[in-house]
Amino acid sequence: MVMVDSALASAQDLIDRRRLRRKLGFWRVLALVFLAAAVVGIPLALGLSDGGAGRGSQIARVKIEGVITEDDKLLDLLAELKDDDSVKAVILKIDSPGGTTVGGETLYRAARGIAAVKPVAAEVGTLAASAGYMVAAAADHIVARETSIVGSIGVLFQYVDASVLLGNVGVDMKAIKSSPMKAEPSPFAPASQESQDMIRRLVMDTYQWFVALVDERRPIDAAEALRLADGSIFTGRQGLANRLVDSLGGEDEVRLWLEKERKVEAGLEIVDREPKSDDDFGWSPFAGARAFVFATLGLDPAAETLPQALARSAGQLGGLVSLWTPGSGMIGR
Repeated sequence: MVMVDSALASAQDLIDRRRLRRKLGFWRVLALVFLAAAVVGIPLALGLSDGGAGRGSQIARVKIEGVITEDDKLLDLLAELKDDDSVKAVILKIDSPGGTTVGGETLYRAARGIAAVKPVAAEVGTLAASAGYMVAAAADHIVARETSIVGSIGVLFQYVDASVLLGNVGVDMKAIKSSPMKAEPSPFAPASQESQDMIRRLVMDTYQWFVALVDERRPIDAAEALRLADGSIFTGRQGLANRLVDSLGGEDEVRLWLEKERKVEAGLEIVDREPKSDDDFGWSPFAGARAFVFATLGLDPAAETLPQALARSAGQLGGLVSLWTPGSGMIGR
């Protein structure tokens, strides 16, 4: 009888322990759910999930990096900063060799829209060349490092002549066109003189627009703007002497100008603001390099493959490029 009672007691203890474990497991899962909700909910409640909006007065800093193209998400961010009353000023932190002229123009217009209602400053990192300098020129004040690279004011149209290569592999590209200038110059045949003249007119028209923009935005006259717009690049020190930049330094100098010259409240936090991304996991580390190579070759930097880039070049004019091609900057040794 004692043995039976002992066995029953042991069985009951085992059942109780299992019930206790199930209860503990339930409460652990519930605790994890509440913890996850807190991790997501607290930043939302504090306004941190949108890159800094909702924190109170701040200075927004937006990075303009890599090859510049027409970027709708970046343009949306700039429009948001323009209308955000908590943002008292905007810093464009530029590190770009340039890109498409349309990409530079759209960012320039967006930055000037912000400047109509609040101060905009540009902080140049390694370089702000070509379309990168075009964007910097939209700012009310440009700060660069002594060894930064600025300038390369000009426009470039490059195209590929793959006719010899195609001939070597036995490919003969044929086309029936409505007129001789349609889809010219083509990568599948040498460019005619007429097509070269057409592209030259296009390049020069956009070049004159770029020079006029620099003349309008910088404290130099038209003749000086034209002299500096020969495609030359300058160090930050040379840029200061040529009045392409306003001062040398970095974030501290930008803050000093904002507080002293534009009366922005002292000590405001500088918050990095980034465009919203639909799929952060879809980013490719090779996308920037691919866009740079295509843009350098005069092809569409938005193309995902070389055949696609060649096809777009043959079928339509993808856009002019304002790009400093040798690389990303000087290297100290």
